[in-house]
Amino acid sequence: MKQDEIDKIERYINGKADESERKYIESLFHEGENNLYLRNSIRKEWELFLSEASPSEVNLNHLLDRVHHLIRKQETSKRHQPVQRLIRIYKRAAAVLLIPLLVTGALVISYFGFKTKTANDSQVSATIYAPLGARVSFNLPDGTSGMLNSGSVLSYSIPFSNNRQIKLEGEAWFEVKRDDDHPFEINTGNSITKVLGTSLNLNAYPSENYIEIVLKDGNVEFLYNKNEEKVTMLPKERLVFQNGKIIKSVVDPAKYCAWTDGKLIFRGDPMTEVARRIERWYNVEVVLVDKELENYVIRGTFQDDSLEDVKIS
Repeated sequence: MKQDEIDKIERYINGKADESERKYIESLFHEGENNLYLRNSIRKEWELFLSEASPSEVNLNHLLDRVHHLIRKQETSKRHQPVQRLIRIYKRAAAVLLIPLLVTGALVISYFGFKTKTANDSQVSATIYAPLGARVSFNLPDGTSGMLNSGSVLSYSIPFSNNRQIKLEGEAWFEVKRDDDHPFEINTGNSITKVLGTSLNLNAYPSENYIEIVLKDGNVEFLYNKNEEKVTMLPKERLVFQNGKIIKSVVDPAKYCAWTDGKLIFRGDPMTEVARRIERWYNVEVVLVDKELENYVIRGTFQDDSLEDVKIS
C-alpha cells in the first residue's frame, strides 16, 4: 500500500479526510475482508513493518477494526436515514395535529365547565298546572300550601325559600307560611300581591282582564301596575281590580273559597259572574241568550252536582 493511501486512511480515522478522501476510503473498505486487493496490501504493509520493527512495538489490528467500525456505522446511518426522515415527518404531523387537538380539548372543557357552572348558578323553574274541569292541590318548598282551580297555572323558581315569588294565571287558594324576612309575592300580570302569614283567594285569569282578591285573615298589600301605589287589605275584604280601577268591599270569605271543597256558592251574584264560574267549573261554554239576564242576581249552593243538576233560582 502506498504512503499516500496510508495517509488517507489515517486522516479518515482521525476525522480529517475531505469528501473525496472519504469516498475513496469507504469504497476501498466497502467489501471489508472480502476485498482481495485490500487484504494483500495490508499484508504487505504488515510484513514490511514487521521487518522494520519488533512485534512488541507494533499492532495494527486496531487500525483495521476502527476502519471497519466507521464504515459500518456510516452504512447503518445511511440505511436508517429514510426511517429517520419518516419519523421526523410523523413528528411534525403529530405536532400539527396535536396543537388544534389541545386547543379543541381546552375549548370543550371550558364550554362544559361553563355550562355546568351556569346550570349550577342559575335557577330552575317549576310549574303546577290544573287541567280544565279539575282542581289540583299543591305544597310549595317554603311550607305554603293551597289549591289551583280549573285551567290555572302556578310557576316559581328554585331555590324558593329566600325568594318567595310566584306567578299565577288563573285562580288559587293560598295558606301562606309566615316569614317576616321574606314576604310572599304573587305576580299576576302587571300587579303584585304581597302577603305574610295569610289565607286568601286570588282570581286572575288573563283572558278575563280581572283580578279579585278575597282575604280571610292576615295582611296583604296589593300593588297595581308594579309601581309604588299600593292598597292594604284587611281580613274579610274583597278587592276587585278591573280597567285600572280598584273596588273594595266586605264579604264572607267562605263563599269564595268554597270551590276548594267542591262547592259552588252564589249569594246575590250577577248572572255574568255566575256564568263565568260555571264555565270554568264544568269546562263548558255558557251563553246568555237574553241581554236582560245580565241584570239578574243569583242565589244557590252546589256541591259535586253534575251540570244537568244545576238549577239556579
